[in-house]
Amino acid sequence: MADPYAMRMKMLVKPVLCACLAALSPVGSADARALHEGQDSNQEAASQRRLKGQNLPVREIERRVVPRMPGAQYLGFDYDPSTDIYTLKFLRNGSVIWVDADGRTGNIIRRTGN
Repeated sequence: MADPYAMRMKMLVKPVLCACLAALSPVGSADARALHEGQDSNQEAASQRRLKGQNLPVREIERRVVPRMPGAQYLGFDYDPSTDIYTLKFLRNGSVIWVDADGRTGNIIRRTGN
């Protein structure tokens, strides 16, 4: 009769080996690198437009939008270079509120949430 411990070990060899190879795959690190580079390119695009005078600095947009959200905690922003829209995120009474502002004018375009 075969040793049950040895049988279990043999059954685990292939799955463990596959998991190790998948973890070492360059595809995962390439995806992470692409995501990071995408964030860098968004910041670079915003910076270039601001330097050319096409966009307002994010601090100016915050100065215009944050006071219009009384009682809400400002959490930060995201920038979409394809639309020149800054999305500012707020928290009020446990609800998340997103405010989209035009990067060129600072005007509020849309507000989502309570």
